[in-house]
Amino acid sequence: MKRLLTLAALLTASPAVAATKNVFSSEFYSLANTDFIVLVSFLLFLGVLVYFKVPSRLAELLDKRAAGIRSELEEARALRDEAQTLLASYERKQREVQEQADRIVAAARDNATEAAELAKKDLAASIERRVQSAQGQIASAEAAAIKQVRDEAARIAVKAAGEVIQQKMSADKAASLIDDAIGVVRAKLH
Repeated sequence: MKRLLTLAALLTASPAVAATKNVFSSEFYSLANTDFIVLVSFLLFLGVLVYFKVPSRLAELLDKRAAGIRSELEEARALRDEAQTLLASYERKQREVQEQADRIVAAARDNATEAAELAKKDLAASIERRVQSAQGQIASAEAAAIKQVRDEAARIAVKAAGEVIQQKMSADKAASLIDDAIGVVRAKLH
């Protein structure tokens, strides 16, 4: 049935039929009529195509092509799904790395703050030690200066006393004082 309909459609749409005014006249079926020859050649060509099953082969080729396209589309979908999975995985890893980097930066900030506070405390303690050391050195220098002044005052006083004693003391009295001093020293040594 399909073949008859296809043949009828071809006959009605053929250029030979369209060019002829009267298909049923005897002139039309003459071998001298080029339209008839073209129509017969065209029908024979279509017959050869049908005999060698060209339309079914074309349909098979088209079906194979459609199946190939379908498989390529399915493969493309699978690749797209895999790419989306990989993208989601990489985005998740990127978020994790970013969070880890944020934690590291926060820890570094905290460590830097602690180190700064510790450095401030160490600096204050060092300054306090230096102040105490300087105060100790000042007190030591002051004590040394006072001792030096006392020593100098004592030396001057001894010298002055010696001069005064030398001017006012006689030789007998000096000898008795020396003897008394030797006696005191002996008593303390024994």
